[in-house]
Amino acid sequence: MAIALLFGLFMVLLVIGVPVGFALAGAALATLLYLDLPSVVLVQQMQAGVGSASLIAIPLFIFAGEIMLRGGISERLIALAASLVGRFRGGLGQVSVLSSLFFGGVSGSAIADVSAVGGTMIPQMVQRGYGRDFAVNVSITAALVALLVPPSHNLILFSAAAGGGLSIADLFAAGIVPALLMTVAMMGTGYAVARRRGYGTEPFPGARAVLLRLVSALPGLGLVALIFFGIRAGIFTAVESAALAVLYALGVTALLYRQLGWRIFLATVSHAARTTGVILFVIATAAVFGWLLAYLQVPTHAVEFLQSFAHDKITVLLMIIVMLLVLGTFMDLAPMILICTPIFLPVAKAYGINPIHFGLVLVLTGGIGLVTPPVGSVLFIGTAIGKISVAECMRSIWPFWLAALAVLLVVAFFPQLSMWLPELMRA
Repeated sequence: MAIALLFGLFMVLLVIGVPVGFALAGAALATLLYLDLPSVVLVQQMQAGVGSASLIAIPLFIFAGEIMLRGGISERLIALAASLVGRFRGGLGQVSVLSSLFFGGVSGSAIADVSAVGGTMIPQMVQRGYGRDFAVNVSITAALVALLVPPSHNLILFSAAAGGGLSIADLFAAGIVPALLMTVAMMGTGYAVARRRGYGTEPFPGARAVLLRLVSALPGLGLVALIFFGIRAGIFTAVESAALAVLYALGVTALLYRQLGWRIFLATVSHAARTTGVILFVIATAAVFGWLLAYLQVPTHAVEFLQSFAHDKITVLLMIIVMLLVLGTFMDLAPMILICTPIFLPVAKAYGINPIHFGLVLVLTGGIGLVTPPVGSVLFIGTAIGKISVAECMRSIWPFWLAALAVLLVVAFFPQLSMWLPELMRA
């Protein structure tokens, strides 16, 4: 009964429009009272949920990404991508995908990615005669790449939700090949759709222009190397890397690019603070929810339930993916990671699934939910930028959605694709 109350009340609160953090807290408090546990447990577990030092990396990476977003890096990355792939069929769509790969390595956030790249590319595509639905679809699905490349704060969140024992460096390394696969899949799908619709290409600017744009964008791309190789080599921790990323971003945007004035800087601080506050509140309330899951032995029940009719890890992983895809339609990615990790990670371990590999599957599956109604935050941002309805977007998004699903299944059932790089770097 307590488990039904916990999940049932949480779902009801979500359906009636209560913000997810308050829905988590309300469901947890009601369950605590039902179990006759002291309500002070709510406060204690919220404090414990945000007490991990590793979580400091999340607001710092968010701040660094906001600085780079508003300091001129996104324009330079888009210009570089245009010079490299603009001449392919559906040129601006290809530019949007490659720009998402570049910018994802700076922001680590799908929402920031679609806001920066989509905010620039969608109006340009519409102006050049591309369909609004195509412009939105290619931009929002390309933003999924940002979930997998360093400094993805969703992978950091998964590490924290798993108890903090998983290497963030291994998670970052494991996400690189899947990110490249997603990039190729989205570019291929964009090419096929553009060819069917008769979209053209962009003129090649010449080798000299490519070189100049590369030189201009290199300082921004250097942030990726600073984060990834610094952590991987053991030079500094994820938190130290995030702090250095902020200093590096300030140096590049304020001193080198000279586009981060005081007014922009204050707006950046304000926006980063609001984003951080929302995320940390969700983390805090999800910690109470997770504590109750453990108290009610939900992970144990989940393992027993799946073992009752599934006897191999492929079947179990497929069932978990289906359940996560359904959950992703009405739950944002951060609370989904925080709630589902304590439930499904023990199941994955029981069937011999590598926790690093499972983390990528969880994040990527939840990411697909970001472009799926009714609660797809990336979908809503993209359609708002493109000035079309969600229904109009959904009518033609299916080739991109299926391509993302295909990448997910390849990553899920061929774990060596994601695990070989962390193993190579540990050797």
